[in-house]
Amino acid sequence: MTTVLSPAPHRRRALTGISLGYFMVLLDMTVLSVAEPDLAASLGTSMAGLQWATTGYTVAFAALLLTAGAVADRHGAERVFRAGTAAFAAASLLSAAAPTLGALVLLRAVSGVAAAACVPASMAMIARLYPAPAERARAVAAWAAVSGAAVAAGPVLGGALVDAAGWRAVFLVNVPLGLLVLALTSGHAADCPRGDRRVDWWAQLTAAAVLALFTDALIASGARAWTHTAWSAAGLAASAAAFRALERRSHAPVLNRALLRSARVRAGLLAAAVVTFALTGALFVLPLLFQQERHLGPLETGLAFLPLTVPFAANPPFTGRIVARRGPRPPVLAGLGLLTGGGAVLGAAVLADAAYPWLALGLLATGFGVSYALPALVSALVGAAPEGTAGAVGGLLNAVRQVGATLGVAVMGAAVAADTGWSLVVSAAVCAVAWAVFALTRGDGRGPAQPADQPRGSV
Repeated sequence: MTTVLSPAPHRRRALTGISLGYFMVLLDMTVLSVAEPDLAASLGTSMAGLQWATTGYTVAFAALLLTAGAVADRHGAERVFRAGTAAFAAASLLSAAAPTLGALVLLRAVSGVAAAACVPASMAMIARLYPAPAERARAVAAWAAVSGAAVAAGPVLGGALVDAAGWRAVFLVNVPLGLLVLALTSGHAADCPRGDRRVDWWAQLTAAAVLALFTDALIASGARAWTHTAWSAAGLAASAAAFRALERRSHAPVLNRALLRSARVRAGLLAAAVVTFALTGALFVLPLLFQQERHLGPLETGLAFLPLTVPFAANPPFTGRIVARRGPRPPVLAGLGLLTGGGAVLGAAVLADAAYPWLALGLLATGFGVSYALPALVSALVGAAPEGTAGAVGGLLNAVRQVGATLGVAVMGAAVAADTGWSLVVSAAVCAVAWAVFALTRGDGRGPAQPADQPRGSV
């Protein structure tokens, strides 16, 4: 099918709306990080409860990303995106009034379902708006810069809101944001055609069960709820076996087999998971350090995160230019290297009870690491998607990232029992392994062919 491009101003308007949609999804993760102590005091919850308040969102998000991507390809990405945005704003409004931890976790899960509808669809919309690889790399960089501003704004905005009105206020910002996103993506600039690829609902639901049970088992093991862990692990084994059987005979498999045959794509997915592992884990454990051990207030905690978060908004355009000229491999390797160094500096600083400037150095390296690696990985993997599957590939990429996020909260949260510093050392070690795997993967000659104008060095 020939792509008919909309005029540039309409494409820029649509890209702004798409980017703000992802801004909203990311803001809902980071804005809550500095509210953890206030939330725990208000609802009387434990570390496990805080983990569920964070991961109730990511469990549903991760579990449904694959299905949401397939649905976006089938029914039109812009329709799915707008429906998800409206549902997200409504769930956020209700979250602000949640009376108990259980109600909040349930509403966070609803928000996760809505976010799952938004993210793969947004990537398919960008692929539709900007079909040329070099132009798409720059669009992805702009999308990453706007959405990265959510990471920069989240802790500071969250701290200010918690100081002013308590943890409930952090959810209200999504309501006007959602309305703005709907206004910017109205019209036909980002319209995507409906696909004819079928959706195997049994396989999709089984995949969702695999991801949800995997996440649940991790959280339960981190809380040392061993009976719960055993039941979740048993359900995980059964659902994984069922998923494998369904995929073998499916005419519309959940996982793109041609894409996954490429060692470069597998290494890229691993790198995406590890980057999110390091970022989300740090955003979970460091507020506890700042507020409980160093006795900072919520706003002070948000400001302490600025060295981590500012590069997310400032660096992606530079990364986009590198990807357009040299391909994604150099910034991915640089990003993983910086994440390894940043985690090591943070861990050593915490273990030595060093002054804040050492923590700021580790946070700055971590922020630049994420802002180099993620836009490059997104551009490469979406560019590798076969025609009509950008939503499904976007769903796969973000499902892997959310598994990494959940692992980060579970593993690094559990390691806090030994010491916050050791949890950050674990993060550095995981990033070093991912760097080695990515550096040693040069491709196996399989996988989807690159477009003629794809930059050299692609994942």
